[in-house]
Amino acid sequence: MATMTYKTALDEAVAIEMRRDERVFYMSTAVPDGWVEEFGADRVRCSPISENMMTGMALGAAGSGMRPVVNWRATTFTFVAFDQIVNHVAKLRYMVGGQADFPILFRCYYMGGMRTAAQHTQSAYAMFAHVPGLKLVAPSNPADAMGLLRSAIRDNNPVVSFEALRLDGIEGSVPDEHHVPLGAAAIPRRGTDVTLVALGSMVSTALEAADELADEGISVEVIDPRTLVPLDVATIRDSVGATGRLVVADESPPRCSMAAEIITTVVEDADTFGALVAPAKRVTIADVPIPFSPPLEDHVLPGVDAVRTAIRQTMGDE
Repeated sequence: MATMTYKTALDEAVAIEMRRDERVFYMSTAVPDGWVEEFGADRVRCSPISENMMTGMALGAAGSGMRPVVNWRATTFTFVAFDQIVNHVAKLRYMVGGQADFPILFRCYYMGGMRTAAQHTQSAYAMFAHVPGLKLVAPSNPADAMGLLRSAIRDNNPVVSFEALRLDGIEGSVPDEHHVPLGAAAIPRRGTDVTLVALGSMVSTALEAADELADEGISVEVIDPRTLVPLDVATIRDSVGATGRLVVADESPPRCSMAAEIITTVVEDADTFGALVAPAKRVTIADVPIPFSPPLEDHVLPGVDAVRTAIRQTMGDE
């Protein structure tokens, strides 16, 4: 067991897998200190600022037996590589009937609350979730950052990791040889009155809201999906079936969001829908580009107050 920050856990997961498997190599426009000295310039590539080039190189390398890790850095930088991602990375393993593997881990961060304005702040995981052939993870703490990335690097499909930049400095305990299976949700807090599904950066917000509501006699069960694709639908439905209420906290705009998808997986199941005693609610970013002004950014991003209010509404208290 070791204590490390979220950022350290993310990078150390890659380093551990590079030490374990010589086929793993790393590409990014910036590389961690000491990696070139440890692994060599052939396996740690400091790339020009060309995300489509890195994406295409990774795809070819993966199809040739390597296991590349590409750090695109900001999520919005991926948009210039979207043709490569959607038409090639996501489809080739299917198009060759599984005769070749394409094991690639793509990393990117989203920057809500970091005062980086509209062109850097967007959390675009719902766009990627719409593309068949990609797996998506969204770690919310150092242990899951370590466990999810190690599993993602060993997966034979392309995986995209969405990492909240504002979590970089948080610390937590990380077990030795830690792995988190893709597709398995966590339940960091048990409760009986309402199910609160929180994604990535919103998990800590959800837990804070749940702590405060406990003082009011409201018992909140918090679910962290950890993997967005494939989504652990069974865990979410089981929880909602027991509590009868659902709130989803998602640092994304509401339209066509993961929050909308999670609510759909609940209401389209007859048994779970029948267990609901209140309408499901979602807590998301306001449907606008993220402003640069700090007070305006704070206003449009979902926070503890918004989560608390949504839960009280499902309880009939507001």
